[in-house]
Amino acid sequence: MNKKKKVVVGMSGGVDSSVAAYLLKEQGYDVIGVTMQIWQDEEATVQEENGGCCGLSAVEDARKVAWELEIPYYVMNFKEEFKDKVIRYFIDEYVHGRTPNPCIACNRYVKWESLLKRSMDIGAEYIATGHYARIDRLSNGRYALRKSVTSGKDQTYALYNLTQYQLAHTLMPVGEYKKDQIRRIAQEIHLDVASKPDSQEICFIPDHDYAGFIREHSDMGAEEGNFVDREGRILGRHRGITHYTIGQRKGLNLSMGKPVFVTEIRPEANEVVIGDSEDVFSDYLICHHLNWMAVEGLEGGEMKVTAKIRYSHKGAPCVIREIGQDLVECRFEEPQRAITPGQAVVFYHEDYVVGGGVIQ
Repeated sequence: MNKKKKVVVGMSGGVDSSVAAYLLKEQGYDVIGVTMQIWQDEEATVQEENGGCCGLSAVEDARKVAWELEIPYYVMNFKEEFKDKVIRYFIDEYVHGRTPNPCIACNRYVKWESLLKRSMDIGAEYIATGHYARIDRLSNGRYALRKSVTSGKDQTYALYNLTQYQLAHTLMPVGEYKKDQIRRIAQEIHLDVASKPDSQEICFIPDHDYAGFIREHSDMGAEEGNFVDREGRILGRHRGITHYTIGQRKGLNLSMGKPVFVTEIRPEANEVVIGDSEDVFSDYLICHHLNWMAVEGLEGGEMKVTAKIRYSHKGAPCVIREIGQDLVECRFEEPQRAITPGQAVVFYHEDYVVGGGVIQ
């Protein structure tokens, strides 16, 4: 029995984390609900507009669910951690010509590192979330993420850089279910959030205007510059490198007589390189800031894996090998579209996360 084992559940006010809290209570855990306050603006009207996992409506929905489940509920302030580890990182990556993963940074440094520490401080043995993923302990003794039972909702990509310690103290009950099953459970126990839609946008930029957010919070990356081809010939003027990402076609406002795409961003020269569709494909990448999960590392050898280069990528077979300290080369069997610096590349063997890193 799991009686008296205390678990803190991160509750976003959505159906997944709400059902996660219910499932753990049913399994006999001593469940505490917590919503992480990460919004930066003190005005209630602005907080409300943020929505997602950041707004006041999330707090009220989570508080009501906790009351219905008869579990304690608290709001914990993580504003400084979020500003330091997520917002500053997000801005810095864009102004240096890379495309960041703010949700991955939030998972690693706020939802796990900071929340886990506070939870352990109050006597909890675990934290839990509503992510669609599973955690297994392998025969080699290491903890690894395993894909959710529903591939369409699998969220292991966004969790690839969790540490062994964090995985050992994490529960993810939702990973054993499909989305429609989770909604059905919520309906059966009469939770109002049963039909609440999933949050889609980056929580601190609900209007999707990344460049506008960066312009408001930084004086970098907004200067106009040149569109150039790969030989350096000037093709036109761009609005600032923070408006662009690798593979982008829309919003370029270039009359080239054919579709053209962003193939490279050069922050040091304030240039955005333009090319044809075939120029966006590559069979090769190098990644760094590695986190190994199912294995301790490659130990100088090679490994055949399936790699995802973005959240929506289906994954493609490749061979990975170490080429230096904290550097891995990845060669795909077939060229992949828009391999983007700053994005995560995550390696899988069957259903398990081998590890991953940041595309350099």
